[in-house]
Amino acid sequence: MCFWLLLCASLPAAAWAQADASMDLIDRQIAAHPDSSGVYVLDTGEEALLARAWLANHAQQTIEVQYFIWSSDNIGILAAEALLRAAERGVKVRIVVDDLMIDAPDKSLLALALHPNIDIRIYNPRNSVGVPVQARVLNAATDFRGVNQRMHDKTFIVDGKVAITGGRNMADEYFDYNHEYNFRDRDALLLGKAVQAMRDSFEKFWLSELSVKVEELYDGIGLLQKNVKVGDDEVAATYRALHDYAALAENFEPEVRAAIDSVPAEFPRLAGQLVWGRVDFISDVPGKNENRFSLGGGGLTTAALANIVGTAQSSITIQSPYLVLSDEAISLFKSAIARGVRIRINTNSLASSDNLQASSGYRNQRKALLKMGLDIREYKPEPAIRSKLWKSALSERIEPPIFALHAKTMVVDSCIAYIGTFNLDPRSENLNTEVGAIIHDETLARAVEASIESDMLPENSWNAATDDPDQHVSFAKRIRVRFWQLMPIKPLL
Repeated sequence: MCFWLLLCASLPAAAWAQADASMDLIDRQIAAHPDSSGVYVLDTGEEALLARAWLANHAQQTIEVQYFIWSSDNIGILAAEALLRAAERGVKVRIVVDDLMIDAPDKSLLALALHPNIDIRIYNPRNSVGVPVQARVLNAATDFRGVNQRMHDKTFIVDGKVAITGGRNMADEYFDYNHEYNFRDRDALLLGKAVQAMRDSFEKFWLSELSVKVEELYDGIGLLQKNVKVGDDEVAATYRALHDYAALAENFEPEVRAAIDSVPAEFPRLAGQLVWGRVDFISDVPGKNENRFSLGGGGLTTAALANIVGTAQSSITIQSPYLVLSDEAISLFKSAIARGVRIRINTNSLASSDNLQASSGYRNQRKALLKMGLDIREYKPEPAIRSKLWKSALSERIEPPIFALHAKTMVVDSCIAYIGTFNLDPRSENLNTEVGAIIHDETLARAVEASIESDMLPENSWNAATDDPDQHVSFAKRIRVRFWQLMPIKPLL
């Protein structure tokens, strides 16, 4: 159940020697490619989790983390414990988490932030951390745009030389460990030059006035800010509880132990599969754009992705959980189609989606998007590829859960690939800060495109033009999404 316990394992001496050799291998790879970036695509939840786990457990100097969602489920709790252990061995840990979706208990969050080697900052704290209900209502009424401007970035940087970015948040369902509903997602592991660009972006957010120290959010007086205190005994008890939770033997599966032990041995294989070359790490500035009242304005990532769409000559293949096109995006795609570019998009069906609001925006546009020439395939909730993707300690013992798309990926002309956090919707375009890697390598781009094409096969996705995907959805769900279709919420989707 608690797969993140792999971070707590004590490797045997031989495995530690392998681990040290693997870190040396990383250093040698970077040194051999001083002006390039290495990329390895993390296409399954288990692989993405193992990569994060091993790197966190072997960080030597720093760990820098940004996430939009950090849940208090097993993944979230044990990830926090892993960072605590890193801090206890002297690693400097810095964390920026968006305020909207964090659900950590106040005292636990404050206790972690009080560790001398852990600094936690909350981005745009208008809704959750340190904010009582009355303040949330006031914020929404007086600064609607500000409340809706979120940090959607997902970055994980170790020692300034290895990093991961992509669609996955810190919760069970992003790593295939939810019993009922999981996401088909994609990350990129990066080495070398691109990591410095990612670190520069992290620093901008760290220093932004929008990122506020946890300690400052709990020292309020009055009705608009919580006042939370923890004593030394409570801090010690919080740390002890995290460690005890992570040490529960009944949560540590034999398959997990085997996976941990095999991680160091996998590094030579991974090094052989790394693609080295040009990688452009793109990111927005804190706040997204200069707008303070309207819900438009674009951003740096929007412009960068629009630019590569504008260069497409033959094909664009996209995987996005949400498909709600702004007028600007429609114009961009129409221009591409007019010059002969084939555009294929894999997105969620209403049957697989957990976001009725986003589904409503797509349903309002679907006929027009198909008419303009987009080839749209809607992901099934029980795709055949699920058996290949869902390989974890749980997969042999429970019924396969529903799967939904969460990957945010684009391949242009089968030679440029984007892997990141940008959804194909107005929110990513204008409100949320986003990040990602634009990888200029034909071999990698073709491999990623082949992965998306596999997800678009008839056994995995319905053809939106011919299959009537909505017939597979309950009447009640169709009624609920129809209600949202009537609401004027497109700029917020």
